[in-house]
Amino acid sequence: MKRLSLLVAGLLASVLSLRAQNVRDLIVAEVMPTPDSTSLMDGYGRRSGWIELYNTSTGTVNYGGCFLTDDPSNLKKSPIPSWDRATQLGPRQSVIFYASGNGAEGTYYAGFTLRPGATVYLVSNDGRTVVDSLHVPADMPAGKSVMKKPVDIREKIFEVVAEPSIPSPAMVNKDTDSETKGQIMARKDPHGFILSVVSVSVVFSALALLWFFFATLFSPRKPKEKAAKPAKADGEVAAAIAMALDMEQDGDTYAAIAMAIHLYLNDSVHDAESFVLTIRPKESAWNDKSLNFRKLPR
Repeated sequence: MKRLSLLVAGLLASVLSLRAQNVRDLIVAEVMPTPDSTSLMDGYGRRSGWIELYNTSTGTVNYGGCFLTDDPSNLKKSPIPSWDRATQLGPRQSVIFYASGNGAEGTYYAGFTLRPGATVYLVSNDGRTVVDSLHVPADMPAGKSVMKKPVDIREKIFEVVAEPSIPSPAMVNKDTDSETKGQIMARKDPHGFILSVVSVSVVFSALALLWFFFATLFSPRKPKEKAAKPAKADGEVAAAIAMALDMEQDGDTYAAIAMAIHLYLNDSVHDAESFVLTIRPKESAWNDKSLNFRKLPR
């Protein structure tokens, strides 16, 4: 029985420690102490000061059982109900607590009112550990808020904006004096001329790239040009070839070959067919039948 009690106590301690670790990802992101006619209304139709908590992590945080206070000597001044399932804050989300002075009005109502010069504390569920705080300047005008804005894109590091800011409940805080990219473009190009030129240029550039791509890959290939014919040989070349062949071996065959080559190179006895040599009959001493008679001795 004793071992079972120790095991249960250990499990409860580990659960509480995990919850405390998650709670440390929360910050007091913005406080609006004094409302004006444009301030946020609560569920009862009243305009009162409010406190914004923000989850800087990428996981869901259960803040049920934590405390809000403006008194460092009383850290459990305004408890947040632990039985409400709605006390689950998603990643990079915010929640608003109305400082109405009556915490019994609901989960999202603090049991104290805000005043300039005070400091708001978020206390962990152990009732002793201060998770985060935000000081409200004493000269804070009505309808303005003090906020923390992220200094990196991961929204893990925040800094307090020195000047009073325009309230931005349930939104990621930013420096209200800085312009967004859309505001800068609207100021520099009020008629949209630059935007139109850039858009048209991008479209035509994309079309030109597509045309070049398809023209390069899918255009029909040109047939290879035929090799240039050799220069025409003259009669001296044919005679030299015939003499060389005759010196090597006697016979009229080599002379005929030399003459055929000579006629072929001079385009005089062949047609336009490729790789075909056609000899057309031509009256010459080579085909004179009278010279082919066998000569008999007398």
